[in-house]
Amino acid sequence: MSKKTAAIIRGDGTGPELVEAMIKVLRACNIQIELIPCDAGSEWWQKVGGTSYISQDVWKLLEDSDACFKGPTTTVPNPNAPRSVAVSIRQKFELYANVRPIKTYKNAERRLYFICVREATEGLYAGIEFKTSDDSAIAIRKITRKGCERVTKKGFQIANDAGFKKLFAITKRNILKETDGIFWAAVEKTQKEFKTIELEEYYIDNMTQQLVKNPERFNNSVLLSTNLFMDIISECASGHVGSIGTVYSGNYGDHYAMFEPAHGSAPKYADKNKVNPVATILSGAWLVEYLGEKHISKAIFKATEDVINENKYVTYDLGGNATLSQMTDRIATTAGKLLRN
Repeated sequence: MSKKTAAIIRGDGTGPELVEAMIKVLRACNIQIELIPCDAGSEWWQKVGGTSYISQDVWKLLEDSDACFKGPTTTVPNPNAPRSVAVSIRQKFELYANVRPIKTYKNAERRLYFICVREATEGLYAGIEFKTSDDSAIAIRKITRKGCERVTKKGFQIANDAGFKKLFAITKRNILKETDGIFWAAVEKTQKEFKTIELEEYYIDNMTQQLVKNPERFNNSVLLSTNLFMDIISECASGHVGSIGTVYSGNYGDHYAMFEPAHGSAPKYADKNKVNPVATILSGAWLVEYLGEKHISKAIFKATEDVINENKYVTYDLGGNATLSQMTDRIATTAGKLLRN
């Protein structure tokens, strides 16, 4: 059997040092997957120009790989700048389900665990917009039945696999009757295949209020929505887990996947050996699980949880004073020991 390969995009800002930390942990666990580092993002683009943050060589590498990992990248908020790296890869490989678990650790004030599932190729993030005059512009919220049905099935399947008994669908169906009407119809249709999972609908504005006021009501459930809504919800939810630096994610299609930390590139912290490596490391653990090395993924998750609960080698955002490299080394050593025992 040929060795599995994964393209590893270093990214921008803090991306390269975080990716280096992730690779260090994976190699300490003796993974058999071949990791192939490459560059993409705004820093690369600013050097070479062009219409994409991703070169043709890197596109070829992505296509030839079994999966990929994307370090944090910067998307320039300029009409003439290219589409983001994440959106470009999601649309190219039809990675329609972005999955972000929200989980607190032992020392947290609140004990939370739920999973956010986000449609990742359509909606406002399809990037279909144009000016109608010098003073106005229109963005199109593209919603298709196919897009809704495939992400909805993924959401229910995740709930079923996790042993959850409830799924919350987030819409604004009272206002967006046509687009969210298609999404809700897909949700109702799919629930008929998963009859043991209870379904409840929340409107996006009420959902954000409930997440702040009473997030425990969503424990042991899946939150499912369209692209922009779930991007907002998962970011809001991350405020309960101590730091978005702990929120990892996977982007799944039928034949390919991309893994990435949920946070941005934080350029002001670049090369300061300061930021939290957890989201990047755990996204890397999901990468190796996807490519067949589940025992290594399990060890990395356990090691990371042990290090956070130990509370001696954690970064500033988790209340500690460890550097990025110190926390990484502790996770790598702990995971290696778990695999040897």
